Amino acid sequence: MIVVYILCALLVLMLMILIHELGHYIVGRKLGFKITEFSIGFGKAIWQKTNKRGEKISLRILPLGGYCAFYGEDDGEGDKLPDPNDPKLFNNQKPWKRILVYLAGVTFNFISAIIFAFILLVSMGYGNAYRVDNVNEHFVISASAENQIASLEKGDLILNIDGQRIDYVWDKTVENMVEAEVGNSYTLTVKKAETGQVFDINVEVQNNIEMFYNTETEMYETKYDEGGNAVYYTGLGISMTLASTPVSFLDALWQCFTLAFGFAWLVLKTLWLLITFQLPLSALGGTATVISTVATSMGVDFSVLLVYLPLIAANLAIFNLLPFPALDGGHTLFTTIEWIRGKPINRNIEATIHFVGLILIFGFVIFLDLYHFLG
Repeated sequence: MIVVYILCALLVLMLMILIHELGHYIVGRKLGFKITEFSIGFGKAIWQKTNKRGEKISLRILPLGGYCAFYGEDDGEGDKLPDPNDPKLFNNQKPWKRILVYLAGVTFNFISAIIFAFILLVSMGYGNAYRVDNVNEHFVISASAENQIASLEKGDLILNIDGQRIDYVWDKTVENMVEAEVGNSYTLTVKKAETGQVFDINVEVQNNIEMFYNTETEMYETKYDEGGNAVYYTGLGISMTLASTPVSFLDALWQCFTLAFGFAWLVLKTLWLLITFQLPLSALGGTATVISTVATSMGVDFSVLLVYLPLIAANLAIFNLLPFPALDGGHTLFTTIEWIRGKPINRNIEATIHFVGLILIFGFVIFLDLYHFLG
């Protein structure tokens, strides 16, 4: 069965590559660029067809990326071309047009992240609620809500805290939104598990008895120290677990944007933590690691695929936007410099820089995979 999940993970990766390269292709066509080949994967072609415009459409053996090859792109000074002054050559096109083509791939990836985020929100949600597991006997509420809190029970959902919706991606969790200081008061928006009724309750931070879940009795019980005294903690007095709940169609129409940007922010934050040595290399993974992780997760719960789709799409958008040689961001940087200077950097030098950058990227990806699988 794991083979099926690996194939699904590969299809997800190829879908993301297809979306990215379609961005280059569609914008390039609209701006009048001549395209020589549209390929998914690298290496030997396992399927290839030439359309009526003379463009090769290829599927290659290594699903590690793809490319949309433009006429005359990265051909040095053009000495191998019949006419280096041909206006149809990629590098002879206006800089702003080339920049739009370079940025089209990441734009399509991010648009797809928004669409996938919408699908995720309306189908299952993502870290946008807390499920109540147990209510401590020291739980304190306002007198006006006693008739409502009397029915607060296991399975009920906490959606908002003080009017701010729970949002795991943007770090809007109970740990960050509730200060554990006795006397602090908060308003929780609660949704009943059985009836779907939504209401607000005012709660206070108190010194509550620490509870633990007894797997034998399947009940929450008081925790005692070695001296037989009940253990206390400062908090709301609710045992809860981060959960997901579907969002209405209309709410998802705007929340999908914040969720997609949130995934992008997670990628940027992870990169910053890695650069500043606050995260180990094990936090990153190469292509094989991503495929393995997605496949393993789907084996546990296939619906997790809905989470990976917007996350991977946003990840690809941010990664390709980095101003590193061989990436779209790197090409955009060189073309912007050319636009400002009024003339390009020596094409041979630029091509060499991008080639070295590509080798470094492939080398780093392979290293990460070896680090995970052999380390």
